[in-house]
Amino acid sequence: MRTKLLLAAASMVAFATPALSDYYVVQDSSTKRCSIVEQRPTTQTSVIVGDGKVYKSRAEAESGMKTVKVCDSGGTTGGPAVPAPR
Repeated sequence: MRTKLLLAAASMVAFATPALSDYYVVQDSSTKRCSIVEQRPTTQTSVIVGDGKVYKSRAEAESGMKTVKVCDSGGTTGGPAVPAPR
């Protein structure tokens, strides 16, 4: 009985863990490109942008990335670089 209870509790935790993810909008210092990551960056080359806000869903982070000024300028949203118009 006890092993069944432990097994049930372990499986519930395993399924609940992905729902508890945090998302961060970070900018790579060398390429100046923004991206969304699920773990707080620990390297010196990535910086959390947007006042360090932590998002609870990827959709929230995508919306937040569109409002961050650093990520909004010419090709810094993770896609190919777009040259500035002349």
